[in-house]
Amino acid sequence: MLIYDNCLLRYSNSSFFGAADTSSMLGLCNAGNVTQPELFRTQLGALMSNLTRRAAYSSPRMFAAGAADITSITKVYGMAQCTRDLAGDDCNRCLAGPVSSILTACDGKQGGQSIARSCSIRYEVNLFYNAQAAEAAMSPPPPPPPAVNGSDQSGPAGRAENDDATAKIALFVSIPVAVVLLVLLTVALYLCKRKNKKPHEHVQISNYDSEDGTDMGSSESLLYHLSTLRAATDNFSEENKLGEGGFGPVYKGVLRDGQEIAVKRLSKTSQQGLVEMRNEVVLVAKLQHKNLVRLLGCCIQEEEMLLVYEFLPNRSLDKILFDPARRQELTWGHRFRIIQGIGRGLLYLHEDSRLTIIHRDLKASNILLDPDMNPKISDFGLAKLFSVDASVGNTSHIAGTYGYMAPEYALHGIFSAKSDVYSYGVLVLEIIAGRRNNFAQYPGTNGEDLLTTVWRHWNRGSVSGLLDGCSADGLQPTEMLRCIHVGLLCVQEDAHLRPGMAAVVVMLNSRSITLPVPTPPAYVVSGRAGALGMSTTREAQAPAGAVRGPYVNDASVSDLEPR
Repeated sequence: MLIYDNCLLRYSNSSFFGAADTSSMLGLCNAGNVTQPELFRTQLGALMSNLTRRAAYSSPRMFAAGAADITSITKVYGMAQCTRDLAGDDCNRCLAGPVSSILTACDGKQGGQSIARSCSIRYEVNLFYNAQAAEAAMSPPPPPPPAVNGSDQSGPAGRAENDDATAKIALFVSIPVAVVLLVLLTVALYLCKRKNKKPHEHVQISNYDSEDGTDMGSSESLLYHLSTLRAATDNFSEENKLGEGGFGPVYKGVLRDGQEIAVKRLSKTSQQGLVEMRNEVVLVAKLQHKNLVRLLGCCIQEEEMLLVYEFLPNRSLDKILFDPARRQELTWGHRFRIIQGIGRGLLYLHEDSRLTIIHRDLKASNILLDPDMNPKISDFGLAKLFSVDASVGNTSHIAGTYGYMAPEYALHGIFSAKSDVYSYGVLVLEIIAGRRNNFAQYPGTNGEDLLTTVWRHWNRGSVSGLLDGCSADGLQPTEMLRCIHVGLLCVQEDAHLRPGMAAVVVMLNSRSITLPVPTPPAYVVSGRAGALGMSTTREAQAPAGAVRGPYVNDASVSDLEPR
C-alpha cells in the first residue's frame, strides 16, 4: 500500500473489499504544543466523535470535515474518511481505532494524523483542507429529475419531452461533476505548490505495531524531503561519499542554511535495510547523550531510505587509529578520553535509558569523533531492546563483526549487556595498542591476534611495550596499565566474570578501587567464516553462555603491576 497526503494505492492477492482493516496504522504528530491542553482535549474529542458519525452514517462518500472553537480566535479543524467499499458500521468501527490512538499519542499537540488501510483521520489548528471541496464532497447527490407526465410519449411531442428530460439529466449530472473536478484539481495544485515550498517539517513518528510485538512508543524526529537531501549531497556524488557501511553508503551534505550533515543511504533492495532504518529512527531519536551520535531526521520517498545525522569532521575512530600516519594525532590524553567517553555512552545504553539497549556491533568504525576528539557511538541498526526485567536474548541470526563478538554470541547466538562489554574490552585494547584484533603481522607479535599479544605481555609484566608510538604528552603509565587491566577484565571468556559497564566506568575513574585478577581472554580465530571461539583456557569450561552457579572471585590485586 502506498500512502500520500491526498490519496492512497492498495493492492493484494486476496480480496479486501468491504472489510475494515486497521492493521499497520501510521501515526504522525505535529511537534507544536497547544496552550490550553484540557480545553483542547475536550473539544477535539467531541469534534472527532462527530466527524466519525458523519463519515460513517451521513455522507455517501464516507467523508466528513469540520471545525470546533477552542477560543474566540482559535479553532481546531478535523477530517475523517473511510474507503467507500465499507458499510456504515464497518466505517465507524474502523475510525474508532485511529481516533483513540491519535488522541493518546498526540495528546497536547497542535496536530495529528492516523492512517489505517481502510480509513484515516487528521486534525490541525490550521485549516489544512480546501473548505469548498470538502463541502462539495459532503453534499448529497442532486435529486433525480421529475418524472415526465402524460400518457402518450410515442408521438413527436412525447419524443421532444423525452429529449428535454435527457438534456436536463445530463445538465444536472455534468455541472456538479465538472465543479468537483475543478475544485479537486485546484486543491491538488495548491498542495503540490505548498509542499515544494516546505522541504521538511517537524513531526512525531509513531509505530503502533512494531514487528517484534514491542510497543516502541513515539519518537520525535525531522522528516526531510528527498530533493533537499539530493541537493545537499550533490545528488549523492562520489566526491561526497564518506564511506560504505554494511547496509549502504554514507555521504556528506550541506543544507541551504550551511549546516553540515551525514546522510546514510540504506540499500533499496535489502529487506534488512528496512529493519535497520526502523531500529535507528525509533532508538536513536529517543536517546540523548553526549557520547551518542545525534539523529537529525530521515526520509522515505521514491524507494529511498535515508537517515540524516550530525556531521563529525574527524569521521570514525578507525580512520585515525589504524592509519600509521594519522594515529600520531592521538595523544594518550585523546585515547584515554575516548576510552572513557565510549564507556559512558555504553553505560547509558545499558542502564540509564528507559530500556536496556544492546548495541551488538560496537567497533572502531562505529565510533565517530567530534572536532575535539570526543567519541560518539553510532550505527544502531543491529541494536536490540530489552524490557526492564529482561537481560539476556537469543538469536539464530548472528550479525556483527568478527573480532569484536563475544564467544557466547558468536557460537550460540546468546547476547546480553556482557556481549557489548566484551566488544568494549577489545576496543579498549585496540585503542591502546593502535592495531586491529586480527592476525596481521605486527612487529613483535609473532602473527598473534591482539588478545593473545596483550595476555602474553600481561603475564610477562611488559605491558608498557603495547602502546604504539603515539605522542607521550600527558602519558601516565599507571593510567595506561589500569586501562589494559580493565580491557582484559572485559574480554574474559566467561561472561559472568566480565564487569558491568557501571563498574567499568568506576574502575577507569578511580585509583582507589582494587581490581580483580583477569582470567585468560577468549581467543577468536578468523581462519574461516564461522570458525570462532576456540578456547585455550587452562581448564575445561562449560559451554559459553551456559547458566552457572554463583562464583566468588577472591583473587584480587592491590597494586597496578601485572603478574
